[in-house]
Amino acid sequence: MIREGRDTDAEGFIALIGACWGEYPGCVLDVDGEVPELRALASYFRDQGGMLWAAEREGRILGMVGTRPLKEDAAWEICRMYVDTGARGIGLAADLLRTAEDHARAAGAERLVLWTDTRFTRAHGFYEKHGYVRQGSIRILDDLSNSLEFRYAKPARGLVVEALDAAAAASAERRLAGILIASVAEGASLEFLPPLARDRAAAFWKSASAAVAAGDRVLLAAWLDGRLAGTVTLDLATAENQPHVASIQKLMVDPAARRAGIGRALLRRAEQAARAHGRRVAMLDTRLGSAAEGLYRAEGWTELGRIPGFELDGARVPQDTLFFWKAL
Repeated sequence: MIREGRDTDAEGFIALIGACWGEYPGCVLDVDGEVPELRALASYFRDQGGMLWAAEREGRILGMVGTRPLKEDAAWEICRMYVDTGARGIGLAADLLRTAEDHARAAGAERLVLWTDTRFTRAHGFYEKHGYVRQGSIRILDDLSNSLEFRYAKPARGLVVEALDAAAAASAERRLAGILIASVAEGASLEFLPPLARDRAAAFWKSASAAVAAGDRVLLAAWLDGRLAGTVTLDLATAENQPHVASIQKLMVDPAARRAGIGRALLRRAEQAARAHGRRVAMLDTRLGSAAEGLYRAEGWTELGRIPGFELDGARVPQDTLFFWKAL
């Protein structure tokens, strides 16, 4: 049962946090010396305009999460997110996170932010699965644990497209690999054939993150109501005599989030990014008869030509490929 947290849950909260910290060498929980608010955590969150929840079973605290408003950009922080080892893998963590996120959105949050210790690698994977990406510098805490913390963030509501820097791109690899696998399975023209193995999808995005770090590529991501649901890349590594040209590649939308305008928003933002990088001409290609073809034509792209049988579809049948260009 997930319920509102109470100050009388202090003993359970402290035991839960202590156990979770104990999974990582060097993490020391000094309640009275460093986190005395744990003695009355519900009041602590309430005084900041936030809220705290506890997951309880048979009188034992198995999970917790809190959220509170920040002063910056209508953002809310997700914090004190912990789940007992025996209650993992059953969806409790996702339910707790959803509870906090829904409360923050209802209170007007436009962005969700959280901090997590650099040692908490399992937590990083969980947050990345739910659309959070690394953002900003590492925070250094002057505490007994010598803590260093990553900042994760994501848009909270609506359709939002943002450019990812190298750190954000690397943290998005897991989620983007899932979108690539699903898109290929649905027949998207993305240079891969189904079934696409996860290690191959992960390797592709790892190379994409490296290209972002090198400045050769712009990686855009789209969130729909907090879910990372689409992406497109802008290749800037063109020939020496084509410094004014950009190539738009790997435009894809999670099949579960299609028909919400995500593809159009990504394409338009990619064109804006190309102009911002001084590119006057953009190129792209897609399979004849694909949904992408209709989008490109509707957005004013000009067909340059086609090559019959240039690519194979999921059934290994040759299909024509169309090439488009657009003056920016």
